[in-house]
Amino acid sequence: MKVFKTRWFARFARQEKIADDGLREAIERAERGLVDADLGGGLIKQRVARKGQGRSGGYRAIVAYRAASKAFFLHGFAKSGQENIAEDELIALRKFGRRLLGADVETLNAMFEDGSLKEVDDDNEK
Repeated sequence: MKVFKTRWFARFARQEKIADDGLREAIERAERGLVDADLGGGLIKQRVARKGQGRSGGYRAIVAYRAASKAFFLHGFAKSGQENIAEDELIALRKFGRRLLGADVETLNAMFEDGSLKEVDDDNEK
């Protein structure tokens, strides 16, 4: 399972001090069938814990997700700051997520090279 984050999400995670292990944990829960919300079009919403706290008051992440294949963290927000995302944002995220999920290796490599995508660290592979 390959897990990635967009440049925007990487910046958000860095500012909010969300570690890659928390992102991996969210995807591992999805792989076990524990999806917080299916948003359609290949998107899911997963809760991500605040550092030193639980998931319920933490962050929400919008993820383009294909089981047993790949996941892309696209958007994140604090539950305390925003209840949910607007419909127009959701439509744009679905389009972007479909493009990423359908992208070939060359396209993904180009996105890595220009910094548009980063791989989420996996401590198990090191």
